[in-house]
Amino acid sequence: MTSSEERKKVAFHTLGCKLNFSETSTIARSFETEGFERVDFEQPADIYVINTCSVTENADRQFKQIVRKALKTNDKAFIAAVGCYAQLKPEELASVDGVDLVLGAKEKFDITQYIDDLTKNNEGQVHSCEISETDFYVGSYSIGDRTRAFLKVQDGCDYKCTYCTIPMARGISRSDTIDNILKNAQKISEQGIKEIVLTGVNIGDYGKGEFGNKKHEHTFLDLVKALDEVEGIERLRISSIEPNLLKDEIIDFVSKSNAFVPHFHVPLQSGSNEILKKMKRRYLREVYVDRVEKIKEAMPHACIGVDVIVGFPGETDELFLETYHFLSELEVSYLHVFTYSERDNTEAVLMEGVVPDVVRAKRSKMLRGLSAKKRNAFYQSQLGTERIVLFEGENKQGYIHGFTENYVKVKTPWNPELVNTLHKVKLTKIDSDGIVRFDFL
Repeated sequence: MTSSEERKKVAFHTLGCKLNFSETSTIARSFETEGFERVDFEQPADIYVINTCSVTENADRQFKQIVRKALKTNDKAFIAAVGCYAQLKPEELASVDGVDLVLGAKEKFDITQYIDDLTKNNEGQVHSCEISETDFYVGSYSIGDRTRAFLKVQDGCDYKCTYCTIPMARGISRSDTIDNILKNAQKISEQGIKEIVLTGVNIGDYGKGEFGNKKHEHTFLDLVKALDEVEGIERLRISSIEPNLLKDEIIDFVSKSNAFVPHFHVPLQSGSNEILKKMKRRYLREVYVDRVEKIKEAMPHACIGVDVIVGFPGETDELFLETYHFLSELEVSYLHVFTYSERDNTEAVLMEGVVPDVVRAKRSKMLRGLSAKKRNAFYQSQLGTERIVLFEGENKQGYIHGFTENYVKVKTPWNPELVNTLHKVKLTKIDSDGIVRFDFL
C-alpha cells in the first residue's frame, strides 16, 4: 500500500461480554498489522467484522440489524461474522443477506488469512472447526477506552450448567501463562491506562491448561499476586468469579493488595437450591451467603454485583419469591438480571415446567426494581466517605463520569483535564439520576 488513501478500512462491532471486547481488540490489531485502517462502525468501511454472542437474547435478530446497518453505510462492504454465535450456528449466520464470511472459534484469530480482495460472495462462506479442536490459547487485551483495558487470562469452561452454550462455543477450560499475562499487562500500562479488568469465561479456574496440560501449575491466587506487582497499573478489577472458586485467600489478598479494588462480581443465578441443582451449578445458596459475609467482613465498603436468571424451567412463583427474598436480605450492591431463554443442545431446553414469557418478563422487572433499591442503598452507605475516582473520557450531556475503587458511579461538570486521572474525593449526595456528586479533596 503506497499511500494512506489506498489503505482499506475495517470497522468492528462487538456483542456480549468483556471477553469478546478483549478479543475484538486483538483481532483489530492483526488488521492494522496488515495495513488496514480502523474506523468506527458508523463510518464507511471496506470490511465490517461483527463479533457475535450466544448469551444475548435475540442474538440472531440483533445480528441481522447490525448487518443491515453496515450495508446501509456501504452496500458493497465485505461482512464477516466471528465469535460464539458464529461457532454455534455458522450456517444460520452465513444465510443472512449480505454476509460474506463466518469464522468459528479456532479461525477467528486468523481472519486476515481468510480475506482476499474483499469481493462480496454470492453466499456466506463458513470456516468452522469442531469445538473439540479448540484446545489452544490466544492471549488478548483491549485498548480502546483510555481509562481501562480488558485483559483475557482464561478461556473456555469445563462446567456443565444446563442452560449454557459457552462450552460448545468456546471449548474446554484453558489458561494463558502467567508470563504472557504479565507481558500484556505491562503493554497496557505503557499505554497510560490506569485500570485493568481481568476477564475470561471462568477465571477462578485459572491455571488449568496453562501449559497445554490439565493440571494446575498455578492458581488464580498466584495470578492475582503476580499482577499486583505490575508497575504503572493503579487498579486491577476481577470481572466475575464463581462463588465456589472465590477462596478465602483471594478475598484476604484483595483486602490488603496494592492495586486490586474492593469490587466483586459473583454469579448466583438462583436463590433457590432446587433451581441451582436443576441448573447443575457447583454450589448451594449457603455457599453464596458465606462468600458475601466473608467479603463484607474483610472489606465492609466492598461492592458486590450478582448475576441472576429468572424464568428457568420449573421456577414456580414460590421458587422465584425464594430468590427474591434471598437477594433482598443479602448485603449485595446491584444485580445483573437475565431472562432465561432457550438454547439449542442444552439440557434445560428439554425440561418440564416452562415459564411463560409474560411471567419471565414480570419477574425480570421485579428483580430490576430490587437492583435499583440495592444500588441506591449501597450508594447511600458510601455518602460522607473519602474515595479515589478514576475519570472516564466521554462528555455525557455536559458531565464527566467516573468510578470509585468500590464501583460507585460519580459525576461532575465536564472538564477534559480530568480524563484518565485519579482524584481523592468526598462523596456528598445522590442526584435525581442516581449518580453520586462529590467534593474534591
